Amino acid sequence: MIKKITVVLTGTILFLGCVNDKEEILYGNSCDGPTPSFAAVVNPIIETNCAIPDCHAPGSSNGPGALTSYAQIKNVAGEIKSAVVSRFMPKDRTLTESQIKAIRCWVDAGAPNN
Repeated sequence: MIKKITVVLTGTILFLGCVNDKEEILYGNSCDGPTPSFAAVVNPIIETNCAIPDCHAPGSSNGPGALTSYAQIKNVAGEIKSAVVSRFMPKDRTLTESQIKAIRCWVDAGAPNN
């Protein structure tokens, strides 16, 4: 009996772990409407929460380095999306759901310089 319960619980945990790895299940997959603007939406989020002292300011060697220009951000857009969606980043700060969605949708649209 205990063996059956253990097998069922293990299977359930593994299944839920796999399901929760799917960002579209966690955060929805809706990027309806216009692509968030890099200049007006995405860059201000990064400037305020990432490109700060001791994180990704000019001259930083943390992770992908400085995130102070479009080129730097574009080059690591996928990494930024992954870190933000998983809530691994930003450290010591919390992004709102709308900020996370803006970054995710911007990256999914090809990280345009718009």
